[in-house]
Amino acid sequence: MKLLMHTCCAPCSVYCIDSLRNEEIEPTLYWYNPNIHPYMEYKARRDTLREYAKSIEVNAIFEEEYGLDEFCRNVISDLKNRCQNYCYKVRLEQTAKFASENGYDTITTTLLVSPYQNHELLKKQGEEIAEKYGLKFLYRDFRVGFREGQAKARELGLYMQKYCGCVFSEEDRYSKQIEKDKKYKEEILEKCLPTYLEKDIQNLKKGIKNNVSYIDCLINEVQGSVNSAWVDGEITEEQCDYLYKKYIRMER
Repeated sequence: MKLLMHTCCAPCSVYCIDSLRNEEIEPTLYWYNPNIHPYMEYKARRDTLREYAKSIEVNAIFEEEYGLDEFCRNVISDLKNRCQNYCYKVRLEQTAKFASENGYDTITTTLLVSPYQNHELLKKQGEEIAEKYGLKFLYRDFRVGFREGQAKARELGLYMQKYCGCVFSEEDRYSKQIEKDKKYKEEILEKCLPTYLEKDIQNLKKGIKNNVSYIDCLINEVQGSVNSAWVDGEITEEQCDYLYKKYIRMER
């Protein structure tokens, strides 16, 4: 077997390489990850892998393609399914293409070590793409060694990334905190309102809950109170804009 293993990063490769070597299978690592952004993140992962591969004397091939523009063009229409529609396919496809052109008969990927990836889909796409190029796909459920590999990577002082790779996964990493910050800001903006404005807002909320027929009148009351509070300096301009958008549903 001559195995080419697509490799996403050094930490994920640790257990995969150890496990394969225990089976007396010597992989060649193949770096091709145009979905990793921004560039300094791409560089950190690539350079860490290069140093790690050298330290354990494993052959590694680096296919340089930092493809932010191409990536965005291909995923923007369906961000939620970007992994299965682009990220998996483009890397497995290039790995298989390189393997078929350079004398390898089998491919696999370190993505199989991550419990955060769609494991069954990776297996399915890997097998289909390998067959397309006349290759075999070496399937292993490396997930059993994920924690072990991560612990060893930390002991070795390898760079440990904090998100999957693309700019959208970085956003996902902070999504809970972003939502929490948003709610906190909303709470702050509705604090310390003058009593008459708070009363009008509460009346509007009750009216909406009870589906009263005079909602427009209640909205007008809130609008008048917001305007008065802002003119009198009792609320900030930011509070004024926020209250308009939330309760009056119009730009001031």
